[in-house]
Amino acid sequence: MSVKSTRFTVLELLNKMDKGAYSNLVIDSMFKSMDYSERDKNFISHLFYGIIERKITLEHIISSYSSKSLDKLDTVVVNILKIGLYQLKFMDAIPDNAAVNETVNLTKQAKKGSASGFVNAILRNFIRDGKNIKFPSEPIQKLSIEYSCNYELTEKICNDYSYDLAEDLLKASVTPHKTYIRVNNLKTSEDKLIADFSKYGIKAEKCDVVDNCLIIDRINDVGNSELFLKGDFHIQDLSSQLCCKALNPQLGETVIDLCAAPGGKTFTIAEMMNNQGSIIAADLHEKRVNLIKKGAERLGINIIETLQNDAKKINEKIPFADKILCDVPCSGFGVIRSKPELKYTELDTVKKLPEIQYEILKTAAGYLKTGGELVYSTCTINRDENDNVIDKFLSENKNFEPVEILSEYNDVFEGHKATIFPKHFGCEGFFISKIRKVD
Repeated sequence: MSVKSTRFTVLELLNKMDKGAYSNLVIDSMFKSMDYSERDKNFISHLFYGIIERKITLEHIISSYSSKSLDKLDTVVVNILKIGLYQLKFMDAIPDNAAVNETVNLTKQAKKGSASGFVNAILRNFIRDGKNIKFPSEPIQKLSIEYSCNYELTEKICNDYSYDLAEDLLKASVTPHKTYIRVNNLKTSEDKLIADFSKYGIKAEKCDVVDNCLIIDRINDVGNSELFLKGDFHIQDLSSQLCCKALNPQLGETVIDLCAAPGGKTFTIAEMMNNQGSIIAADLHEKRVNLIKKGAERLGINIIETLQNDAKKINEKIPFADKILCDVPCSGFGVIRSKPELKYTELDTVKKLPEIQYEILKTAAGYLKTGGELVYSTCTINRDENDNVIDKFLSENKNFEPVEILSEYNDVFEGHKATIFPKHFGCEGFFISKIRKVD
């Protein structure tokens, strides 16, 4: 397949995204419908996801060189320009002339030939200016454009934490990052899995933050490898493994994972319990519950009972538990490097989440034995969904007390709650808090 056709494929994907599609779904569908080589798949994925990651940055460049405002331009032509500009600015392996010529040709392929001169002029002017981006002087606006994040969200992170932590999270969202996996200690060991990976040309090394965690040098096809299929590991970010470590499940305990799908934390908890005890893994949607079942079977875990359940309502079928993980649905602002579309979320669309999260937390607490412990967690860094929810719960429920977590990481974890940023461990953004029922 020619390079030109791969660029046209990226254009088709971007056009679908403009209609409200999800990036992972459109690219998966495209790869299933067409027979691409691995090289072409890698190129398409790199260019497509890269453009999504840098959406605001690329639109800023276009606005800097176009006499027309962005909303007056044809959206297909804007996407063609993004394809060209991304190659020029962020793909060093592609010569400038090739990037320009192929992008101009793309206008003709897309039946936008009348815009070829306009596209050519913007790309060549950008090259002539040394491919330098002219950023505004206002700090938050600069941060928003440089790392391509909704201004309102950028401002909120700065206000909730600091400019430096906001920059850390946003910079990580456009920077290559480590891939973590969880070793299934029921079937193998860190050392053996490292040796087994090497047979496939995959480099793996131990993570010095938690046990049974490896860092691998690439993710492509790992999920289809023989080692994965036979259940030697599951893919799980370090932040989620720290969440399970904070829960500290013990052999023989009864544990509830109330919002469990797709099951990564459930599996880690079971492995930490050495497959001894009882785990109720619940989720609202039957299809997602089935993902947990299939994952547990692959990993050889038999202590997990799955359940379709509305986490906001008490379910008499669920027993009292020693430990509960309440990893609630959230805005996902901590995982923007894995899900770049979330950087463009309007805050109004997530403002009702804290109410839902609080209802789930109250319901979860109702399943806890006296003396039992609950971890409340999210993959967001939005204080409204994190600190404010757990603080409200503790103030309104005097039969619960805060529990200090992971004190061995005292530069990050202080007291009963912590917000993890990429700078701390190199992992995704995450929030973890722990409480105990005292009577």
